[in-house]
Amino acid sequence: MNASDERRRTKIIRPATFSPLAIVRGVRDLIQYRDLLLTLTMHRINVRYKQSALGIAWAVLQPLLLMIVYTIIFSVVVKMPHEGAPYAVFIYAALLPWTFFSTAVATSATSLVAHNSLITKVYFPREILPLTYVLAAFFDFLIASVILLALLCFYHVSLAASALLVCPIMLVAFLFSLAIALLLSAFQVRFRDIGIAMSLLLQLWMYATPVVYPYSIVPERFVFWYSLNPMAGVVENFRRVILRHEPMNMGVLLPGLIVCLLLLPLAYLYFKTSEATMADVI
Repeated sequence: MNASDERRRTKIIRPATFSPLAIVRGVRDLIQYRDLLLTLTMHRINVRYKQSALGIAWAVLQPLLLMIVYTIIFSVVVKMPHEGAPYAVFIYAALLPWTFFSTAVATSATSLVAHNSLITKVYFPREILPLTYVLAAFFDFLIASVILLALLCFYHVSLAASALLVCPIMLVAFLFSLAIALLLSAFQVRFRDIGIAMSLLLQLWMYATPVVYPYSIVPERFVFWYSLNPMAGVVENFRRVILRHEPMNMGVLLPGLIVCLLLLPLAYLYFKTSEATMADVI
């Protein structure tokens, strides 16, 4: 056994301290446990579709069925503006990043409680658990993206070089999802109301995000406050670069990005502060 293995096996759990150094120590530990992170992420993906008749097709069905329902309601029953693009493509391009976010948050919120026996028996960086759910949701996003490409071909909507901007846009979505996942999973350990309220919270959040309607109809006096929702900037810019071949609208993305960059270290710091007593109260 080498010195590195010995350090990994010995861990002193100290009293909770709200110190920025906890972030540095947490990231260092997370790097040491990267093999466990990868293993649990692959396990999460396999378990999600194990013994299901449709298997990985479930990653596609959720946004696809929502697209069909919303297309019927908002393009046939209610004539919602859709900026010149076919409404099916318009709504699916928004549902892709939104479904990633909602799945990541909903599943990761209960990740610690669902693995209470593991947390009370062995040490590992606890943030690995919510992080694996976020990574598994991103895997679903990649699979569901194939349907978007098929829709673009079916409706003869071409892709431009601006589509490459999807990468930084989804990075914002990933970091924000991780921040919310860390906060809610830590809260859920002490307050089980989080899991109960999750579906209502995400439903309200979706209507505060330009998923079924275009960002352009948001009243001017509400634009700044609206853009503080990072997912509003993600969804709007995802549509812009894919469907309209336009550069990113930093006016709506930047406020949400600032919120994300401020929230993530605070969320991680709170998570690491709570980590020391999680096994006692879970």
